[in-house]
Amino acid sequence: MHKHVEWDDPGADSVMRHFEKDPSGHSAPGTGDILSARYQGVVVRVKVAAYVEDTSIGEVAAIIAVNNGRRLKSHGKLALGDTVRLPDEARALEPRIGQAKEDDEEDDEEDDEGQ
Repeated sequence: MHKHVEWDDPGADSVMRHFEKDPSGHSAPGTGDILSARYQGVVVRVKVAAYVEDTSIGEVAAIIAVNNGRRLKSHGKLALGDTVRLPDEARALEPRIGQAKEDDEEDDEEDDEGQ
């Protein structure tokens, strides 16, 4: 039995949106593929076991904090090893880990220069 997950909207990082203009670069996931999605602000990697009707079914292989790249064993009600369903529309490109922190540091440097 799989765990029901309310995936975050991938927004601009949507895999489906990314391949809209070039559908030849996109194919259906296969067994063993690793897909990414967002859940409550973290990146979740899912190892595909089956693909049915535009939805991947697989095991949570990693949960990664976006701000520092730290690997988590669980987040919210989701844990490593859980079986989940990941619809294609929820798949997301992975962000650069730590990007938010780097942006904040750049803003701080700009503030310091202006004083």
